[in-house]
Amino acid sequence: MLRETLRGQRGPLAWSTLFVTGHQAGEAAVPFLIGVVIDRAVGGRTGDLYLWLGVLAAVYVMLSYSYRWGARFGERAAEQGAHDLRMRITRRVLHERGGAETDRLPGALVSIATSDAARVGAVALAVTYAVAASVALIFTAVLLLTISIPLGLLVLLGTPPLLWLTRKLGEPLEERSETEQEHGAQASGIAADLVAGLRVVKGLRAENAAVARYRERSRNALAATVRAARAEAAYQGVVLVFSGAFLAVVAVVGGILAVRGHLTVGQLISTLGLAQFLVNPMSTFGWVGADLAQGRASARRVQAVLDAPEAVPGGRDEPSLPVRGGLTIRGVRGGIDLDVAPGELVGIVASDPADAADLVRLLGRDHDPADGRIELDGRVLTELSPGSLRAVLLATEHHTDLFDGTVRDAVSLGGRAGPEVVDAAVTAAGADEVARTLPDGLDTVLDDRARSLSGGQRQRIALARALAGEPPVLVVHDPTTAVDTVTEARIAGRLREMRSGRTTVLITTSPALLAVTDRVVVVRDGAVTADGAHSELVASDADYREIVLA
Repeated sequence: MLRETLRGQRGPLAWSTLFVTGHQAGEAAVPFLIGVVIDRAVGGRTGDLYLWLGVLAAVYVMLSYSYRWGARFGERAAEQGAHDLRMRITRRVLHERGGAETDRLPGALVSIATSDAARVGAVALAVTYAVAASVALIFTAVLLLTISIPLGLLVLLGTPPLLWLTRKLGEPLEERSETEQEHGAQASGIAADLVAGLRVVKGLRAENAAVARYRERSRNALAATVRAARAEAAYQGVVLVFSGAFLAVVAVVGGILAVRGHLTVGQLISTLGLAQFLVNPMSTFGWVGADLAQGRASARRVQAVLDAPEAVPGGRDEPSLPVRGGLTIRGVRGGIDLDVAPGELVGIVASDPADAADLVRLLGRDHDPADGRIELDGRVLTELSPGSLRAVLLATEHHTDLFDGTVRDAVSLGGRAGPEVVDAAVTAAGADEVARTLPDGLDTVLDDRARSLSGGQRQRIALARALAGEPPVLVVHDPTTAVDTVTEARIAGRLREMRSGRTTVLITTSPALLAVTDRVVVVRDGAVTADGAHSELVASDADYREIVLA
């Protein structure tokens, strides 16, 4: 994951590394040049003095521009890398075959797509500065070799063990960082779920239980964060101690050589300046090691999402066109056998809500049946590509989301449905009444996923959206549970009219909707127990009356 991210930003990374390396080399050259200037001044060589002062000024100008452009390209590489990774995660989460959301709360996925992606992107910046710091160390060693061979060898031979120690010290931080991110993602997930279901929580008077659940998760996240912070602080402290000790050794050796007459005044000042400069690359290795440790931990979490097994594997074929809309269900959920003729309007009543919800997901191929099979026009759904299937068979669950934007955009599916179709769908779903209550009608902007609307208003807009798609086969699950009975009866009649000639399956217990169907199929205990017109079943089937009219 880290290598892919870096390869994707080769251009900005190369420019950033070039400029930052130039900046670090210039920083190392400054104390060396100051020593040269001092020796020239002490020696009374005025011409050389002005020459080296000019060189020093040029180096300072180069430092300024190199740092500016190096930081700019580095930040661009980090931000672009994180953005590209967020897009990959988003595409995986929205993939037609699903699976990325399995066993993960929505908030946890958001945390991975934001915080973890940002940490992986930050590795680009860390690598740039790591390369620059390495070059700075080598350049400093070369400069010290020109002053004194023992000093240069000390830096060249002492740096690799120090870097190895830095890497080993970062391993505990990597482990704790991963734990911190996991707990934080869980807390974010619970928080997002609580906000999404705030009305339900308040309606059930379960605020205290919800807060207690979040508090427990939040405390776990806080404890993990504190442990990771302690590990990072200890890591930075130990690295600083070892780096400082190493630099002290360099300074002491330089001082001894100067006392013995092996170094001039200017060379001694250059040595001390270079030793002081070495604090910068050494400290760079400290935060680079921390960023790399956290980046690797986040990369594993991101990779787990990208590599999540598909919820709907297999099936690459296209549906047979034109789609007639015949549905066949055999042996699903233990024994559900059902045939829906092309163009038929069928109601399905399930005594167990779990059967109803699962049937919608199976028809939409959100997952495949453990047993039995489902066919569309004689083609088994598991042989068809999920994306191609959903283009002709739209299955909408009871709980649907509305996205930010205008009501018209929500119904027209971003402009894919024409104005006439949108108007017809809005009228059929009773959403025209909703529009009349809004300040700008259908052009009213819905924000915060339309939570300002009532449950019934959101349901009508969601139903209008499903109708505007005009799929050859439409499956809807309890689309009017939050709508009053008068409006529901009006919607039922208009829905039948708009879907005339196209296969429609209403999975519901609403008498108003079932009354307009061609026939109703009753599912009880995983099997079809009754099949007939709504009025006939109401008159002859006590179990049906209990489910539908109770």
